[in-house]
Amino acid sequence: MSKGGDKRPIVIRRKKVVHGHHGGAWKIALADFMTALMALFLVMWILSVSDDETRQAVADYFSTPLVSAITGGDRSGSTSVIPGGGPDPTHSDGERARIDTLERTRPSMQERNFFRNLQERIERAIERDPELRQLRSQMRFDLTREGLRIQLLDTDQRPMFELGSNQVAPYMRSLLRTIAPLLNELPNELSISGHTDSVPYAGGYSGYSNWELSNDRANASRRELIAGGFDPDQLLRVSGFADRVLLPDTDPTNPINRRIELVVLFPEIADAIRNPAVMDADGSLPEAATDALPELPEALIESTQQDEPQAQEAE
Repeated sequence: MSKGGDKRPIVIRRKKVVHGHHGGAWKIALADFMTALMALFLVMWILSVSDDETRQAVADYFSTPLVSAITGGDRSGSTSVIPGGGPDPTHSDGERARIDTLERTRPSMQERNFFRNLQERIERAIERDPELRQLRSQMRFDLTREGLRIQLLDTDQRPMFELGSNQVAPYMRSLLRTIAPLLNELPNELSISGHTDSVPYAGGYSGYSNWELSNDRANASRRELIAGGFDPDQLLRVSGFADRVLLPDTDPTNPINRRIELVVLFPEIADAIRNPAVMDADGSLPEAATDALPELPEALIESTQQDEPQAQEAE
């Protein structure tokens, strides 16, 4: 054999690298972006078709979710993990007092549901009665800081009372007696207030006036509720405001200012009515109350200071 036949050929293999793409990583980033965008549009659509109460509940949850989870309740507005804040965590001052104040001014979701259920039951009861169905436009429901307020409004075509009198109209009597047993379904106490327009009596305020009329109409409503089955023990307050509390953006003589307001009170408000704030032991008002007092005119202060020496000399 020849010497050349003993040698094998040397083969060199070179790997060809093609830089045509980035391995598909951009596709993953695009998919993540499209998923996030779809989730955003889905949330926006859900909020657009939700009612105000649901949106408020979502806002309350995201405002302080950590505090709500720790305290186990609706304690919006607190930023402290540890309730208390005073010298002793068991004291009702500091952060705990702040939380309690916020709770009294904002109803819990459970209270909202109770009141909404009561409103729906009243509306269904009215809808079943052909005569009362015509009064639905003269009723207003709203949630105030005191509780659920039910307003029964007058109109010239269908007044709730005889003009200038506390004589209850027949349909008003039927309406109150229909509402009465439904109010018993909640343990909350009730406040009744009467209101009038600004049309004065001929004798002015010296004789029988809108003050007496508003109070008499509130008491007439109370009697009709009790005749309809309302528990008298749940009644806390009956009052008349004459024309001092008009509906917003209405003329003082507008007939809708002649109205009866029924307020299903929050328990905290009922306790505050029964136990108003009292003066301190030294005879002074609490600091929170004095902060709300208006400043006296300088002329009145100077007059008081000039009278003090004379009073001392007289002693």
